[in-house]
Amino acid sequence: MALWVADRDAMTARATELVGLRVIEQADRFTLLGGDDARRGKLTLFDAEGPRERGALRRIALRVTSLDGREPVLDLGEGLELQLVEAETDSELDLDHVVLAASDVAAAVRGWEELGFTPAGDGRVEVGSAYVELVPGDPGEPAQPLLNHLGVLVESVEEHQAEAEELGIEIDDVVDAPNTIALFVWGPDRVKLEYVEHKPSFSLT
Repeated sequence: MALWVADRDAMTARATELVGLRVIEQADRFTLLGGDDARRGKLTLFDAEGPRERGALRRIALRVTSLDGREPVLDLGEGLELQLVEAETDSELDLDHVVLAASDVAAAVRGWEELGFTPAGDGRVEVGSAYVELVPGDPGEPAQPLLNHLGVLVESVEEHQAEAEELGIEIDDVVDAPNTIALFVWGPDRVKLEYVEHKPSFSLT
């Protein structure tokens, strides 16, 4: 997933020191953080003017094999609350779940299902090994939101684009980068979702 942040260096420092995330890539506009498997559970921090507003985002939770002395709930600054969940995982610091406020939880569940997520109980939709928890609340329409987008790794962006067009889902952008191709669509409560496909040249260390 990706966030807009006013102080990228400060949040990067807190994420590495308090959580144990590592810097995978640092560029002029963004910092990419992750765990031991650079392909999974990544967090991208983009530079943006502050202050940021949390909007729909209520909490991010990462799955860890052990807290190992870390606090279970951490304040990373700029309104971002990060939770560490102890659970069996084959990748340390993988994404466990995201909590989003929804103006209409039932409608949001239907909307996320249309985007390829699987309903899994009241206010919960799953994708891969992670899930989104939808809680009643006002996501608002922040001019400067903290959340940039959620991301899902897929086999074929082309197939998802065709399906989005068929269903009338609003497409924001398609980005053809050197190692990836990404489709951005608007989900419930104007939460942006990225379908990203790795090209054969894709590599992270």
